[in-house]
Amino acid sequence: MSALSLRGIHKSFGANTILKGVSLEAEPGEFIALVGPSGCGKSTLLRILAGLETADGGEIVAANQDITRLKAAERNIAMVFQSYALYPHLTAAQNIAVPLLMRRLTRAQRLPIIGPLMPGRGKAIAEIKHDVGNMAASLKIEHLLDRKPGQMSGGQRQRVALGRAMVRQPAIFLMDEPLSNLDANLRVHARGEIVDLHRRAGVPTLYVTHDQAEALSMADRVAVMIGGALLQLSPPHVIYDDPQHVEVAKFIGQPRINLLPSQIEAGSTVAIGDVRCALQDRTPSSGTSITLGVRPEFVRIARGGDTGLPARIDRVEFLGSEIIVHSRLDAVGEAMIAKVSPAEGAGLAPGMPIRLHVQGEHILVFGADGARLPVTRLTSSMVRETVHG
Repeated sequence: MSALSLRGIHKSFGANTILKGVSLEAEPGEFIALVGPSGCGKSTLLRILAGLETADGGEIVAANQDITRLKAAERNIAMVFQSYALYPHLTAAQNIAVPLLMRRLTRAQRLPIIGPLMPGRGKAIAEIKHDVGNMAASLKIEHLLDRKPGQMSGGQRQRVALGRAMVRQPAIFLMDEPLSNLDANLRVHARGEIVDLHRRAGVPTLYVTHDQAEALSMADRVAVMIGGALLQLSPPHVIYDDPQHVEVAKFIGQPRINLLPSQIEAGSTVAIGDVRCALQDRTPSSGTSITLGVRPEFVRIARGGDTGLPARIDRVEFLGSEIIVHSRLDAVGEAMIAKVSPAEGAGLAPGMPIRLHVQGEHILVFGADGARLPVTRLTSSMVRETVHG
């Protein structure tokens, strides 16, 4: 039984449909990253799970309990927001203690005048301070406990927000772009900290981000959402190497995947230059429009010879350990990107004619509806130099 199940979640705001029957299963202790372009519904899905929004349809099951209609306060779920949502007038210690005060003290014990006089309050406060201290020690923020948010850096506020979420020991963690306000170097460091904290907590974590590098480097599985639909949920290497939809292939990967329009030939074959792919049975008929995809690292550059796809360089990006070559195919005018080593890219310049070789075993084929078409055989026939337009 999964630790968390989202089943057929629908949500609309007026005539605008945000979520289209999203279903997702998270195992105990699993870290799932939700990625997708702005407006795809990933933050709305998180808010529905937290109880901050109400779904129009579907159900949520956590730890074998249907929590679909429970109020946010009744769900044992903690959420870290993009803005951190710390109380500016409270110290770090007081911010971390807030969820414990709300859970462990009665309403009377929380009152400002008579609360301190209520039986049991002193013991509860002492236990809360102890738990806050332990959490601060685990996050290495003991020196920040007396500071208010305005006296902290972005990274320090982020740690306090994480401490406030973790101290209550929730059954599920939700994180809505918690690193987006940090600079690039601090974000890389914070990724490792969040993964370490997640492993220590051992509870399912759903992490929303628009940064695919975060998703691929942190998550056990990545969920790609496009237009309110969950298109694929797979481990990071599968999402990258084996995308099941053209929109997943387009969204994941830097630089972006090369996509070329083509058609199925007689014998259920397709071709890029001198490489032909044979498709499995029950593929669309000859002449059907398809899209061929190949990642830039699987495109090689030939300086001489008469094989390969003729192209002309638009620009060259030097990135230290690699060079990104942007070119345009002579035959159809489509853009083509190659990621090569500094040695292979030495001397390349805008306007230079080149020929591109595609590593056939890495070609991806997508049907007219965007779904992947399986490839069973690849041959280097050396008979084609163009791509169908």
